[in-house]
Amino acid sequence: MVRYIDDYRERFGVEPICRVLPIAPSTYYEMKARQRDPSRLPRRAVRDEALKREIRRVHAENYGVYGARKVWKQLNREGIQVARCTVARLMQEMGLRGVSRGKKVKTTLPATADVVPLDRVNRDFVVSAPNRLWVADLTHVATWRGFVYVAFVIDAFARRIVGWRVSGSLRTDIALDALAQALYDRRIAEESELIHHSDREVQYVSIRSATYRRQNMRWRTIASRTSQLWQSDSN
Repeated sequence: MVRYIDDYRERFGVEPICRVLPIAPSTYYEMKARQRDPSRLPRRAVRDEALKREIRRVHAENYGVYGARKVWKQLNREGIQVARCTVARLMQEMGLRGVSRGKKVKTTLPATADVVPLDRVNRDFVVSAPNRLWVADLTHVATWRGFVYVAFVIDAFARRIVGWRVSGSLRTDIALDALAQALYDRRIAEESELIHHSDREVQYVSIRSATYRRQNMRWRTIASRTSQLWQSDSN
């Protein structure tokens, strides 16, 4: 409000502006006097200014990720006694804020037990040649425009990604597209002894996924327990 009066006092005058705004002319002049002479500031304002410098320092030293709670704890560890609500108020006045952890994104959507095959790998990921064991999974990546989902297929022998897809939604196609890319790039024959190993997410055990496998390779699956991984082979 003081800044607003400063901007228009030459055009309208202080008293006419104060008659419109909820501020007395005496209050405005006192605020201007305090700006010229900091010794006229009340004790709380003096302490607030000192605390602001310390808060800004702690916030900057910690790469701007500390919020009010962590800044408050750090100040008290350094012997600067201050209430948490005071730190929160001053940080809000200065426009400082911490970095919040993003909302947890759930990519594992378990399928029902009656469609889950057996675990044929038993956590033994050592193979003697390429295209014997592929490991597939889904994950999410935070971007400036929000979360995106990534499906990928890794050759356990080469330890390299042989197929991948990115999507804005957890649809079955993302897993199938990653698998299709891997099959095309590696030129997998129908008589191959390839095992495709994944967890029991619905994208991998859905009806569309099973139909795709039947149409493209001679897959064989066996049911699994809830906590186990599953896979299919082309035997």
